[in-house]
Amino acid sequence: MMKPLNIGGLKLDLPIIQGGMGVGVSLSRLAAAVANEGGAGIISAVGIGMTEPGFRNHFRESNKIALQKEIRKARFLTDGVIGINIMLAVSDFEELLDIALQEKVDMVIIGAGLFLKKPENYDSKNTKLIPKVSSPRAARIIFRHWSERYGQIPDAVVVEGPLCGGHVGFREHELKQPDKMLPVLLQQTIKEMIPFEQKYGRKIPVIAGGGIYDGKDMYEIMKLGASAVKIGTRFVTTVECDAAEEFKQNYIDAGPEDITIIHSPVGLPGRVISNDFVKEIQEGTQKPVNCPWKCLKTCDYNKVQFCIAEALFNAAKGEFEHGFSFAGSNAWKAEKITTVREAIEQIKAEYFHQEIKAGERVGSKIKEQTI
Repeated sequence: MMKPLNIGGLKLDLPIIQGGMGVGVSLSRLAAAVANEGGAGIISAVGIGMTEPGFRNHFRESNKIALQKEIRKARFLTDGVIGINIMLAVSDFEELLDIALQEKVDMVIIGAGLFLKKPENYDSKNTKLIPKVSSPRAARIIFRHWSERYGQIPDAVVVEGPLCGGHVGFREHELKQPDKMLPVLLQQTIKEMIPFEQKYGRKIPVIAGGGIYDGKDMYEIMKLGASAVKIGTRFVTTVECDAAEEFKQNYIDAGPEDITIIHSPVGLPGRVISNDFVKEIQEGTQKPVNCPWKCLKTCDYNKVQFCIAEALFNAAKGEFEHGFSFAGSNAWKAEKITTVREAIEQIKAEYFHQEIKAGERVGSKIKEQTI
């Protein structure tokens, strides 16, 4: 059976954390649906203000309004676990994190950088802070810094491998290196957590993400020690996903050959589903950028080839002539649109099938030894 996830008293019967997907892909509706099934539903805060009317005239304020609105919508729809995904790289990171803490969301997952500064109004009883890393070293740096400076540590850690969708925390030549694969990163990160577990006398959950699509994937990574999994791509092709139907159909229509890598203005590789827009930017075509404000700290909008936020939001609305969809390496496996409940029930069935097979193998070995 799947072991429930316990993050310092915050318990999940289903050890699945839905991946935060922006811009406008995982909002309150998807998050609430996953939470209602016993997992953790995650709202993506990146570019969330683009869902607000007139956002170009007051982008920073729109982000705050939209985030608060989506959190409260999700709370209305579920009594389950709701969290936020925020990128350290966004210009208003502190403001968005402050709203999440004020609203007392159950967890905040923080990626796209080293999460070294503990918020002044952080209370672990209300909200669990979970850094997302792509290397065991990054996890060690974050936890050691917190321990030495604050006398405490984050509540858990997500380690994400190179098969994830969207921005990938690896250089392009590292994406297929055996030592960068998720099983290796997971086991190394678990080892890095041991000294902190000993010092603070508690279990530090290590959550695995990146390329996990079905119950077989989940079973295999949890057998290696993951306390839970983070799944994003699988939940795109659900009725409750907040993106347009065209966005979901794009996943269903994709084949393995359509999953490709682009160079993002953020400075990282990005995994996407290819289309005409993608092919044009891969060929060097310049897309005019009219930036309402600098949403990413690392983006020089005067020099970038295209606006990543605009491209992603256009796709979420189904306007693929002006954008593209981020997607995990297994997005091509999608065959139809289901409900979140149906998707989770299938993941459970796949997981239990692997568990039964493993039990049968153990039984056969015992029988052979007995004979």
